[in-house]
Formats: sequence, C-alpha cells, structure tokens
Amino acid sequence: MRIVFADDNFLVRAGTGALLETVDGLEIVASVADAEQLLTAVAEHSPDVVLTDIRMPPTNTDEGIRAAKQIRSEFPDTGVVVLSQFVEEAYAFDLLKDGAEKLGYLLKERIADLDELVRALDAVNEGGSFLDPKVVEVLVARKSAIANSPLTELTDREREVLSEMATGKNNAAIAASLFLSERAVEKHINSLFHKLRLSDEPLVHRRVMAVLTFLREEGVRPLP
Repeated sequence: MRIVFADDNFLVRAGTGALLETVDGLEIVASVADAEQLLTAVAEHSPDVVLTDIRMPPTNTDEGIRAAKQIRSEFPDTGVVVLSQFVEEAYAFDLLKDGAEKLGYLLKERIADLDELVRALDAVNEGGSFLDPKVVEVLVARKSAIANSPLTELTDREREVLSEMATGKNNAAIAASLFLSERAVEKHINSLFHKLRLSDEPLVHRRVMAVLTFLREEGVRPLP
C-alpha cells in the first residue's frame, strides 16, 4: 500500500512515517506539510491511500476535508483517511455526505495505535469506510437523547452492535468483541436496519447509512 501523508507538524510526520514504515507492505511515498503540497503529491505519485490532518495551513480549519473531497473527485481510486484532533461532527458529515466509499475519519490520537491506524488504512484501501470508535460513541449518545430519533427505538445491544459495525468490523469481528454468535449479530443488525428505515437499501450501503443517520439527525449541515 503506497501512502501520501499530510500534516503541518514535522515531528508528527516523521514519527508517524517511521511507525508506518515498520509495517510490511506499507510505503510512505511522500510526506507533505499543507493541502497544496498534498494535491501535488497525489497527482505525482498516485498513492493507494492518503492520510491527512484536517487542519493545515493557510487557515488551519478544514483544508484536509476540502483536499479529501477534491481527491475523491479527481483521483477516485485513491482512498483518504482524515485525522481530527477532536470529534467534529460537521467535518465528518461534510466528508461523508456524498458517499463514504474509500473514506475514513480517525481521531489523531489513534496514530499512536498502529493496529488501529493500519486497520483504517486497510479499510479505505479495500473500498470501504472507517469511523473512529470514539466518534461513533459520541454520535450514538447524542442521537439517543433526541426524542424523535429512530435511534431511541434501538435496544442497548443493538446500539452496541451498531457502534462496532461503524468502526469497520465485519459480523465475525463484532461477534468476537461482544461475545455473541454471528447468527445473533446478524439478527441484531437486521433489526436495527429495520428500525432505522434502511431495510430496502443494499447491504454495504445500509452499513454506511446507519452511521450517517447519526449525523443527519443531529441537524449537522455541510460546511460552506
């Protein structure tokens, strides 16, 4: 997997790059400091995946999100994982609102957890999506508090299954995490799809839309 990494902090770039280079099959083909350099590097190297901070010069706001959307448009075969210092639902929504294939949203603290970081990179490289477990946890908690949300219809176990599913785990991994049988996991997933009005959608799309439901019902709107 060939990776371009963008972060304005030199030490973060150097440390993360060194960490990823220890993983067999991963190669950092470019390490850059801002969104302009990122887009240039993607055009030059055609990486499999981009790993980018959200906040970079010149405004240190949403440069990473804007770059991710441009990469998605111009280089659709390249996956993108964005890194955020905090859980920022507006940015997550803006990143995923047009589709979640080959996109990931990860809290920046996760770069010290090599297994989790590689799992996110693998997920988007394979055409899937990845949401940080802490992002899912915050969204589930907020949605469950909204009286009119269909999430209030979910049982505690269904919310647990949804949280695990949204981090990119398949049914077998969810079963192992929650000490359930795969048959039980499938039953819970089918039930929560029904409660979230997603029963008629294709399977992969349903898994993504179940997470996006959290964002939409919070009233979060795309960034200008």
